Amino acid sequence: MLDKFYSLFNHINMLFQELPTFFYITVALISLAIGSFLNVVIYRTPKMMEYTWYHDCREFLADEVANVKAKRLTKITLSKPDSTCPNCDHKIRFYENIPVLSWLLLKGKCSQCTNNISARYPIIELSTMVLSLIVAQHFGATISTLWVLLLTWCLITLTMIDFDHMLLPDQITLPLLWLGLLININGTFIPLPDAVIGAAVGYMSLFSVFWLFKVITGKEGMGYGDFKLFAVFGAWIGWQLLPILILMASVVGAIVGITLMLFKNHQREQGIPFGPYLAVAGWITLLWGDGIWSWYLQKIL
Repeated sequence: MLDKFYSLFNHINMLFQELPTFFYITVALISLAIGSFLNVVIYRTPKMMEYTWYHDCREFLADEVANVKAKRLTKITLSKPDSTCPNCDHKIRFYENIPVLSWLLLKGKCSQCTNNISARYPIIELSTMVLSLIVAQHFGATISTLWVLLLTWCLITLTMIDFDHMLLPDQITLPLLWLGLLININGTFIPLPDAVIGAAVGYMSLFSVFWLFKVITGKEGMGYGDFKLFAVFGAWIGWQLLPILILMASVVGAIVGITLMLFKNHQREQGIPFGPYLAVAGWITLLWGDGIWSWYLQKIL
């Protein structure tokens, strides 16, 4: 069975290498469909987590909440219930859910009640396609492209969830961490020892900063999800490029944070998600980190 899979993969890979235009068109179409699915994941994953947390707490505190009126939460999965308009509950038909095209044809409105549909949905779909094509162009028709596409799609999801809810779900970060270690067993991106050390250094570095900040100020400066996401990049790119990654993420995060406080009345006490900046900086570092690091060393030496 495994031999047949490798045979099929090699056949498809040869076809893509002989017809690069077909390769890019395939990546574009698949990534558009994936982008549509990511919109579902971004919206539903926090709700699924809330449902699980609530019922776990009720089960754990059964005696204490026995006489408390239960909050009703509808169970939700990535496939159920069907997607509907949040305003009129109109069931979204398959032809109303074609990435980007349906939004344009419907002029950004529900076909039933003409309620506005956020432009965020087609933007995420287009962003997924553009980033996927950049990955395809960078790595070509190789197995590395498949791995980095998976990482890219997950990073888009994590970025949007963190922006919305300041959460980096373990359901996404932990599989990415293990995947990074597994694909580097044969040195796909870096030697395995560098990947293992990178994962440990990535987690422990931010973990140490977190506790140092908490001891000094009594406040939590970041969430545990940030440690895990940094460990993910350590497993994918190794410990050597983590300094440039955290530098880029910190600079961009500081600029955005200061801008929000100056122009949008953002209070200092309000949290600012750090995950999106880690995700962007990590993705850039994976693709062009060696060149950026060499340029940086030339500038400071």
